[in-house]
Amino acid sequence: MGAGERWHVAVCCLQADFLLPLHCTREGMAAVTGLLEWVFALYFLTHIPITLIIDLQPLVHGAGIYPQSLAELLKWYAVTFKDPMMLEPPPWFKSFICCEAALQLPFFPFAAYAFLKGGCKWIRTPAIIYSTHVATTVFPILAHILFHDFSASKHQGPETQQERLTLLFFYAPYLLIPILLLFTMLYSPQYNQVEKRKKK
Repeated sequence: MGAGERWHVAVCCLQADFLLPLHCTREGMAAVTGLLEWVFALYFLTHIPITLIIDLQPLVHGAGIYPQSLAELLKWYAVTFKDPMMLEPPPWFKSFICCEAALQLPFFPFAAYAFLKGGCKWIRTPAIIYSTHVATTVFPILAHILFHDFSASKHQGPETQQERLTLLFFYAPYLLIPILLLFTMLYSPQYNQVEKRKKK
């Protein structure tokens, strides 16, 4: 099967999964899972520098650990997109960053390797734990962005609905991709083979 045919099968399978009540062929499901594995690998690979360079900075503000250029980059982002949580994080937000540093960051290289290689069934349970944990931490952040009154914040936060949605845009992928990862690990035949054989 050529590359064009594989892509056609994958698109048809995606339509069947999300739009039509049709069954995908085994080849189609494998093609979709393969595409998703590349998405997950890219997600975890890019998450490593983002966590180290940006996300962990609020934990050590003023400690002089990060070079001035990176501190200015964070400040530019927070001021431009009105994200006061990254300049003056509330305690609950700091707790999420600590979880990212202690629990998620060590997992990223293993997950990136597993999804780059493809078909690594040992990643299934850790990925389910990770995706569930991340989804339950990002959801309150999104709710905070949408509904919190930032008028009393030391640093300017989003005021208009457009500003809130713009800031939401930066956080939403860290909810959507983990949910997609969770559903892939739970329902993809490629990652469910072992469990199905045990049931038989």
